[in-house]
Amino acid sequence: MNPAGAAQPWLAPYAPRAARVLERAGHGAPVAETLSAEPFSIDLPAGPLRFVPGDSAPAGEAYEAFIFRTGCVPTRNNLHDLFNGLAWLHFPQAKRRLNELQATEIARAGIGATRGPLRDALTLFDENGAVLCAPPALWEALIARDWHRLFVAQRQSWRGARLLVFGHALLEKLCSPRKAATAHVLIAPGATPSIAMDDAAIASALEPAHLARKPFAPLPVLGVPGWWPPNETADFYDDPQVFRQKRGAEAPLVSPCA
Repeated sequence: MNPAGAAQPWLAPYAPRAARVLERAGHGAPVAETLSAEPFSIDLPAGPLRFVPGDSAPAGEAYEAFIFRTGCVPTRNNLHDLFNGLAWLHFPQAKRRLNELQATEIARAGIGATRGPLRDALTLFDENGAVLCAPPALWEALIARDWHRLFVAQRQSWRGARLLVFGHALLEKLCSPRKAATAHVLIAPGATPSIAMDDAAIASALEPAHLARKPFAPLPVLGVPGWWPPNETADFYDDPQVFRQKRGAEAPLVSPCA
């Protein structure tokens, strides 16, 4: 990825750090080294966070368990792990919370054929999650998957909204933007679905019992106004393969917004 890609709206929360890291990576430096060159001081239960080569974990030990035990994040030389590192640097409390919950579940249940509902939700948010702070009208349309109302009728309301792409796999996918790229937006516990764009607020929203209910709303991110030029025309959203209708009558995860 060219360092100029750091100007994309989905990378805005990570700039200018993203630009520096991407530039060093573009010059051939190992990804663990490019991330370690950034100034940071992040404490994990095992000690200070460190980025280490991708093959550092012993065979047979789960990735999340290794991070929790050592404070070291195995980091391969690819975009996926580079964006994971950027998320660690920008949202250390949320990433630490994800790791602690994963490690606790692994210690409790071990590694089996399936992760279980909590680890599934933790992995989904870590890889593909997003956080939205928006007016109630946008949330109501998003949860209903009323795409015309969300992106066309309420288009002006996006001026008072902020969307954060948290998931590092989704950030990687957006290096080659495709219309179908979809985030899983975390719905906060309680009556108000919005979450502030704040590390502590995101971490506090990661409640195990809530996450096990899969509290996510799918959002095709390239439909967000200002995020991709093709969405300036209303017929962009007339694509049922991307902007899919909600199936069935599902129980709401949140009370109606005030």
